[in-house]
Amino acid sequence: MDTQTLIDMIRAANGKRVVCVGDVMLDRFVYGQVNRISPEAPVPIMRRTREAAMPGGAGNVGRNLSTLGLRTALIGVVGDDAEGRELAELLGKIGSVEADLIVMRDRPTTLKTRFVAGGQQLLRVDAEDTRAIDLTAEADIVMSLEDAAKDASLIILSDYAKGTITLHVIEAAIAAGRAHGIPVIADPKGLDFSRYGAVDLLKPNAVELGQAMGLPVETDRDAAEALTQAMSVLPAKAIVVTRAAKGMSFIQKDGSVIHRSGEAREVYDVSGAGDTSIAALALGLAAGGSLVDAVELAIAASGIAVGKSGTATVSASELNTALQMGLRNGGVSHVPLETLVEQVEVWRDSNLTVGFTNGCFDILHPGHLKVLEEAKARCGRLVVGLNSDASVKRLKGPSRPVNDEASRARVLSGLSAVDAVVVFDEDTPGILIAALQPDLLVKGGDYTIETIVGADVVLARGGTVHIVPLVDGQSTTAAIERANVRAE
Repeated sequence: MDTQTLIDMIRAANGKRVVCVGDVMLDRFVYGQVNRISPEAPVPIMRRTREAAMPGGAGNVGRNLSTLGLRTALIGVVGDDAEGRELAELLGKIGSVEADLIVMRDRPTTLKTRFVAGGQQLLRVDAEDTRAIDLTAEADIVMSLEDAAKDASLIILSDYAKGTITLHVIEAAIAAGRAHGIPVIADPKGLDFSRYGAVDLLKPNAVELGQAMGLPVETDRDAAEALTQAMSVLPAKAIVVTRAAKGMSFIQKDGSVIHRSGEAREVYDVSGAGDTSIAALALGLAAGGSLVDAVELAIAASGIAVGKSGTATVSASELNTALQMGLRNGGVSHVPLETLVEQVEVWRDSNLTVGFTNGCFDILHPGHLKVLEEAKARCGRLVVGLNSDASVKRLKGPSRPVNDEASRARVLSGLSAVDAVVVFDEDTPGILIAALQPDLLVKGGDYTIETIVGADVVLARGGTVHIVPLVDGQSTTAAIERANVRAE
C-alpha cells in the first residue's frame, strides 16, 4: 500500500459530485442505563438518559460521502409523516448533500429505533413498508437520477430491500453510467444479485454473499471460492465482499482474488460501517484510483467507524490522519472537537471515565510521559488538548514550536496512554474542557487547584483534579538548551 497515493486520492476527490440512490431512513438511538430486571417479565428496565436521531440507510451513505469531502445528490423516498419531515430537516443541515426526497402518501418513512445501554444494543424496533415503490415514485426517481448524473463522478445504488431500488431504477443507473462514462456501485440485498446487472462494482457483505451463492464465507479460501463462483454467473465487472474484522476480499474481471485484512482495535458499534465502506470505495474510484487503492481506503475508514457509536461517519481529516499514522483500526487519534464531543458521549454510554490533560508537547520527554501515564492510570479514556502552532508562539515566543502541530499530534496519538488528541488555538484549554466535561483533569507542574484552568468545571460536576509533580531537569526548554550547547 502506497500511503501517499491514498492521501492524494482523498485530496483529489474533494468536491467531486456523487449520485446516491436508495432506501433512506431515519435512525433513532435511545440511550440509557440498566440497573435492574423488570418484576413483570425477565427483561431489563432501561432508564432513558438521552436520544439522538440521524439519517440512516442511503441517508447515512450520503452523510459519509459528505464528511469524506464529496458532494452528494441523494435520491430516495419518504412518507408524508413526522419522521419524513425530520429526516428531510436533518439532511438539509448537511451542506454538501442535496436531498431529493420523493414523498409517498401511502407508505411510512422507514424508522429504526435502537435502545442502547452500557455500550450495547438491547433492542431494535423497525417501522417500515418494504413493498416496491409505485410507478409514479419510480418515474420521479429515474428522472432525478438521469439529471443528477450529468455532472457526477459516480453513481451508488444503496439497496436496503425497502422497495426503492427497482429493476427500472437499476437499469436507469447503468444507462446513465454508460452515457456519462462514470462507474456504478451497487450495495446489494436479497439472494438474486443478477438483478443488479453489469454494474462496475458489487459490494455485498460476507453474510449476503454467502447466502446468495449458497457457500460459506469464513476463511480467505472460502471468500475466494464464493467470489469466483459469483463472478462466473453474474454480469458485475468486479465484486468486493466486506468481512467485518477480517477485512475485505475482492475479485476483478480477470478472476484474480485479493484479500486485505482489517485490524479493528476496539469495536463499539457496527451500525452503518457498511455505509462508511461504500462511501470510501466511492471516494477512491471518484478520485480515479484503482480498486485496490479504493479497498485500502474503505478498510481504513470502516475501522474508524466501528470505534464510534451509532450510524457513524468518518471525516476526510480522520481518514487522512489514520493513513499517515498507519492506524487501520478504530483508534480515535487526532480529531476535531465536534467529533470528539460525540466520542466522549460514546465512552460515557459505555461507563468509561474520561480524563483530560493539555500542553504544547513540543519535544516529548520523560516528564510528559509521566503526566500522560499517571492520567491514563486514573481514567478509562484519556483526551489530550494540544496547543496549536499559533498558540505555542504566543506562549513560548517566535522560535517555538520546534515541531509543528501535525507532527506533535501524530506523536501523541501513537502513545498507548492517549486515546484522542484535539488541537486548540486559544491560550488556555477552557473552551475544550467546557465542551468535553471530563471526569478527571490532570496537570503537571507547580500548580494549585485554584490556578488550573477548567478545575472549577470538573469539580462542579463531581470530577477529580490531579496534579503530577515535575520531573527534575525534564522540560522542552531544557532540552532545547542542551541541544544548542552541543551544537556550539
